Amino acid sequence: MNFLAHIFLSGDNELIRIGNFMADGIRGKDYESYPPDIRRGVLLHRAIDTFTDAHPIFRKSTKRLHFKYHHYSGVIVDVFYDHFLAKNWNRFMPGSLRAYVNLFYRSMDRHYELLSPRARQIFPIMQEHNWLLSYATIDGLRNILTQMDSRTGNRSNMRHAADDLMYWYKHFEYEFHMFFSDLRTFAEQKLEELEETPMQ
Repeated sequence: MNFLAHIFLSGDNELIRIGNFMADGIRGKDYESYPPDIRRGVLLHRAIDTFTDAHPIFRKSTKRLHFKYHHYSGVIVDVFYDHFLAKNWNRFMPGSLRAYVNLFYRSMDRHYELLSPRARQIFPIMQEHNWLLSYATIDGLRNILTQMDSRTGNRSNMRHAADDLMYWYKHFEYEFHMFFSDLRTFAEQKLEELEETPMQ
């Protein structure tokens, strides 16, 4: 899953959200140097990624793109699924996506000193281009995929993936809802387990 889903699946604890958001930039056991709830967020992120990569519905979605995007197909489906979460936000959360995103941005600013070096690089760009809100529209999604493609030297061709989303839209949306139901159950159980685990 991509940024929006990881944040959403972190529950109400803002430090767990932040840890989940920045987990990709924290290697190995480096997470142990962070406060307990940041650590819980990192571990939750890793568990979500493992669950996602092994799930048959997610794998079905990636297989549809694999011939064209190869190992980038999983990254693209992560972004597609964030689109469907953003588009259907009111099915999952009360209040607007904009309000939720702004709350997260404020918490990132408030805890800036806890951010990893990579998160400090990414966050200003994310905020400037409002990635989390942009997921909700095809144009916003296309811009995000284009930015991602440019970071690969345009080798991934991800800039064209929004066209594939439009072509297979109903298939991807159906798969998202089927998968996300399972993922929410898993993440809630994992989060409860982590919150009950002492972090020294």
